[in-house]
This record gives sequence, C-alpha cells and structure tokens, in this order.
Amino acid sequence: MSSNQKISVAEKTQYIQALRTHQTNTLVELRRIEKVFAVLGTPDCSEAMTSAWSYYVDSHSLLTELRGLTKNYPFSSDCLDEAKRRVFSDPASNRSWNLCWLVLSKIQNDQLIPYYARYQASLPAMWGGHTPSSEQITQLTNAFIAEWNWALSQMLRHWEHPPTR
Repeated sequence: MSSNQKISVAEKTQYIQALRTHQTNTLVELRRIEKVFAVLGTPDCSEAMTSAWSYYVDSHSLLTELRGLTKNYPFSSDCLDEAKRRVFSDPASNRSWNLCWLVLSKIQNDQLIPYYARYQASLPAMWGGHTPSSEQITQLTNAFIAEWNWALSQMLRHWEHPPTR
C-alpha cells in the first residue's frame, strides 16, 4: 500500500492495536505505519504512534537495531542514554511526537559520537586490562566514530523530512 492511500477504519484499528500491543517494534515497520498515519492525521493515530516510538526507544529496540548495524564496534548505550537525557531536558523536544527521531537527531546535532567513542576506546576493558597508548586509543576511537556515524546515517535516512509539528 502506498503511503498516500486512505486506509479503512478496520485497517486503522488494526494498526493502532499492533502499536499499542508492541507487535510492531522495528524502525522499518514503525516508519511504514507512521507514513500511512501521516495522511490521516487523526488524534488516535498520533497518540498510538507517539507511544509506539517511546516504547521502541525505552525497550532498547533502538539500541538493538543500532548494534545490529555496528557489529564490529557495538554502539554505545551510554551515548544513547545521554541523547535521551538531553532530549528530555530540551524544551524544543515537543516539536516532534517521534522519540526515536529526536534521540537520533540529538546524537547527530550535539555530536555525541566522538566523545563517547573516545570514552569507550579509553576503557581498560577494551584493552584486556592493559593500559593502551594514546595512539591505540585514537585508532580505536576513529574506528568507533566511523562505524557509529555510518549506523546513525542509516537510521536517519528513513526520514525524508523531519517528523515535526
């Protein structure tokens, strides 16, 4: 079904139920429904969509999908947690119903990846308990940055336009 087609009341009800029961909890599936609901623009759709995006982020599905894209250097949960904290403390966050997009945008706009890449690359656990040289830390930091930025761009490409009010 193309996203500019109207859907039946039964289909809308089915989508809302899938969102509320978290049967739909991947970025691709949520975006597909979001595009259909954007045409409708009714409050019951907005509430279900907002709730579904929040669940997607809070249930660690966003982190799981990011880590699925960063198999060599798993995405930092600390980076994601900091982005969520910043979204919740940002008064402009009410400009979107989409917590996932807000968090991903916050990571990009606040340039959180370089900081968390260096932080993670500096952890002794990353080096088997040995103290790494500054060159080693820089090399690992750059590897984290490259893979994490690629994953972030893959996630953000799902929105042609920001989901803002």
